[in-house]
Amino acid sequence: MATVRVARRLAALMAADIVGYSRLIEADEAGTLAAIRELRRATFDPLLAEHHGRIVKLMGDGAIVEFASVVDAVACALAVQKAVAARQTEVPPERRIVFRIGVNLGDVVVEGEDLLGDGVNVAARLEQLCPPGGVLVAGTVYDHLQGKLECSFEDLGERQLKNIERPVRVYRVAADGAAPAAGPAAEASPAKPVVAVLPLANMSGDAEQAYFSDGITEDIITELARFHELLVIARNSSFAFRGKDVDVREVGRALGAGYVVEGSVRRAASRIRITVQLVDTRTGTHLWAERYDRPLEDVFAIQDEIARGIVATVAARVLEDSEAAARTRPPRDMQAYDLFLQGRRLSDSFTPGAQAQARALFERARELDPSFARAYTGLAFNHLNRANDAGVGVPRGEDADRIEALRLAERALALDPNDPRVHHTLGHMYLIWRDFDRAARHLDLARSMNPNDAAIQIGWAWAQACLGAPERGLPAAELAMRLNPRHPRYYHHYLSRILFLARRHEEAATILEQLTADAPTRHPRDVAWRAAACGHLGRTEEARRCGAWFLEAVRAVWRGDPAAGPAGYVDWLVDSSYLRRPEDEAHLREGLRLAGLPPTSSSSGAPSR
Repeated sequence: MATVRVARRLAALMAADIVGYSRLIEADEAGTLAAIRELRRATFDPLLAEHHGRIVKLMGDGAIVEFASVVDAVACALAVQKAVAARQTEVPPERRIVFRIGVNLGDVVVEGEDLLGDGVNVAARLEQLCPPGGVLVAGTVYDHLQGKLECSFEDLGERQLKNIERPVRVYRVAADGAAPAAGPAAEASPAKPVVAVLPLANMSGDAEQAYFSDGITEDIITELARFHELLVIARNSSFAFRGKDVDVREVGRALGAGYVVEGSVRRAASRIRITVQLVDTRTGTHLWAERYDRPLEDVFAIQDEIARGIVATVAARVLEDSEAAARTRPPRDMQAYDLFLQGRRLSDSFTPGAQAQARALFERARELDPSFARAYTGLAFNHLNRANDAGVGVPRGEDADRIEALRLAERALALDPNDPRVHHTLGHMYLIWRDFDRAARHLDLARSMNPNDAAIQIGWAWAQACLGAPERGLPAAELAMRLNPRHPRYYHHYLSRILFLARRHEEAATILEQLTADAPTRHPRDVAWRAAACGHLGRTEEARRCGAWFLEAVRAVWRGDPAAGPAGYVDWLVDSSYLRRPEDEAHLREGLRLAGLPPTSSSSGAPSR
């Protein structure tokens, strides 16, 4: 057989995308698209032409561009960021088009006008890692730039990029010889990110309405303080800046805050408009902005709704930003909390080696600070993840990882009973041990302590379904997804089960079809639930196909009784679904029976309860 020759070449690649594209489109589709077209016509395309760039791929929210020279690629990236920012000084912060840009020099596969392969993938991953308005480059680019451009570089160290096996050295670039933005040294900075909330400006033209803007400000401060991951400046300190026209960077220095929340409130007739933004005080960069426009029918309900919405988003953005900062610090400078943040970022990744890396980080955090409860919660979920993957079919009482997960969660509670995430972790562990009353108590407590935490809300929602109240859990699941629009995949796992147990099989099957579409990421449990949902819907062929997939997948990873067969696999699936009510277990079994799977086992092949 003739060998197919693949065309390859070395290319400098720039990947760029728009921060918050979906939010901008949702807020004003026509205006956003028009602004993007104008930026491309007046700024992007002329700069590409000037630096000899060729668009390889053009998407609604970004582009991949090829350059013959890394010097041209980086010079163009810096010019784009500078020009885009300059053209939008009069645009409200919440409507600005902000780019992230990554640049890589690597080998690519040529297919016609398209470029594929590792070189393109690394550029795209750098762009995803990049802070808004910034430029990140790979080490291969940095090596070719010395003395050729007037710019400064900050070495962010070797980073593990998504789906890239080898670590990639990453540099942040700043133009005009200015030092790139960087956080304070770890020795001088607090372990947790510090947030200050400035009084929202009363723009209503009526001084008597200041109580309303002050009330929302105080609510934001109070609700943010529920997040144990944050340090929130007290009201009397941040309110000292009321009415003063000061740079947020000065506020940050004065209060020792890395982030500032600021904005305004305007009431007119029967409407209220609130504009709020989150600013990094080290650089003055706007990390997030939003506008809330509501009818003023119930002042206090609106005040609560807006405060919760702001808090959930601000907390998520601050934590994401601080996690990224933690990952850039040299290991010798890391404190226990920084190690925990890095481990938590890896906790939802199941690429080869990710869970082992997460465990090592959590263990180092525990060694550094044995009293740090979050290190124990991170390890608890890590052991549970390993049990889920490596302990299929093993009875709970014989599964060392499952036993250790519960022990670690109980230790975390002993160390810090005031942390809602600790109660969330322990409640989750009690649920998988089928200790339903304790699970409900701790998950309820976690939710009451911090109702703005999306992870707590989705965990509580799933538990309600397991406890027999799926309709009660469904609104909490939907709230969790609103609080964290970029939620990890497991939110959909939980939502599909909640819908199934609520007998909403069509909606459950739709989600499960998406979860199981990709064979490499397909999980046996999801396939089984899809089989059961399709069985109840009378989609027999699809149900039986999914049932066969389930048996094949479980057989390949089974670690239980070697004599167990399909009926034992079904018993394991039902038992590991943690359903309290016999009628819910029966409903799941009936769906599996309709998919051609045995309804029950007469042997002892199932794990003990």
